[in-house]
Amino acid sequence: MRETVTDNIDSLLRAVRGRRMSIAQAAKALRAGHLPGGKQARLDFRRAERTGLPEIILSEGKSPEDLRDIVQALARAGLGAVISRVSGENLRLLRSLAAEGLPLRFNPRGHIVVLEGKGEGDLRGRPVAVLSAGTADIRVAEEAATVLDVLGAEVFRAYDVGVAGLHRLIAVLKEREAREAQLFIVCAGREGTLPTVVAGLVDRPVIGVPTSVGYGKGGKGEAALTSMLQSCAPLAVVNVDGGVPAALVAAQFLRHLPAPQARRRTRKHAVTPVEKTA
Repeated sequence: MRETVTDNIDSLLRAVRGRRMSIAQAAKALRAGHLPGGKQARLDFRRAERTGLPEIILSEGKSPEDLRDIVQALARAGLGAVISRVSGENLRLLRSLAAEGLPLRFNPRGHIVVLEGKGEGDLRGRPVAVLSAGTADIRVAEEAATVLDVLGAEVFRAYDVGVAGLHRLIAVLKEREAREAQLFIVCAGREGTLPTVVAGLVDRPVIGVPTSVGYGKGGKGEAALTSMLQSCAPLAVVNVDGGVPAALVAAQFLRHLPAPQARRRTRKHAVTPVEKTA
């Protein structure tokens, strides 16, 4: 039988009662929050409490067995998580867990899955815009958008607005949702120009995300990353295909910006948001 969070806390309390552990040692263990969550993983059950950010599980490189242990341990603790870069056997595993009743939501376009937990995100009412240069960049954009959805932000998506047709971007920036955004995340591959253009047109923080779209010399995101790092407009940049880190950095920015005035608004999505499964 797998250990749950409650099992581990009970073990600590029994150790203190039996004088095998001091109160100070037990308190340190609880504050650290590193309690076993399976055969291999030591899960950080207090990450959200400590940092305000959700647990991110990188599916890529994990065996289905390890991924199952981690997800089930978090679910038993009532904690949510974002599972990124999900495909193949791990995707089939998660769909089987969802069929068994685990509260999982799937976003096929972002190759990302959300394990629902207790509570709501603290970015509720915070408007943020996520843009992509092309449709090939949507997977990375949806990574960022989904994490922000989990945190409760109001995410305005606008995709395929690259500089090959600059009129498309100008039209999007005139929309109310874009004008009200407190921060922009802009994903682009190939030469990676779009984030610089956006940063030169808006008075909000812009996070550029180079994507691995492109080929030949400078392909796999290298040209896009170099271009964004050389931006003449003020721009923060994350690593290639870094939709998740872009969203986490954005969340930290948004928490320290003044809250926008309450208003009634209709959420608009350029693509279908995270789908729910039984």
